[in-house]
Amino acid sequence: MAFDGTWKIDRNENYEKFMEAMGVSMMKRKLGAHDNLKLTIQQDGNKFTVKESSNFRTIEIVFTLGENFEYSLADGTELSGSWNLEGNKLVGTFTRKDNGKVLKAYREIVGDELVQTYVYEGVESKRIFKR
Repeated sequence: MAFDGTWKIDRNENYEKFMEAMGVSMMKRKLGAHDNLKLTIQQDGNKFTVKESSNFRTIEIVFTLGENFEYSLADGTELSGSWNLEGNKLVGTFTRKDNGKVLKAYREIVGDELVQTYVYEGVESKRIFKR
């Protein structure tokens, strides 16, 4: 499948502003902007296994399209939500457990890059990965 593979962070756009909107402290924002994130994605039908490896943690998330699951961001923010496939784009809708606000996430292949877009409280950020 198109998302399968190992993707290493190449660059960020507006990521520190996004983290600030999410309430991430200045120190964690500075560290997060240089987290050296690597995603390993495997798709088997509607089931995805995503391994996230960074300077701070390594976790494995297994989810099925359209089914809710729990997830914690690297800063400890707890979310509940699901991923769906819309065309060639993965669309995630997650609700923060602490304040009930919605975080939207998108993953799509653009050329030879994986573009991950976040939208929270009107602030949009992109993280671009290369294989």
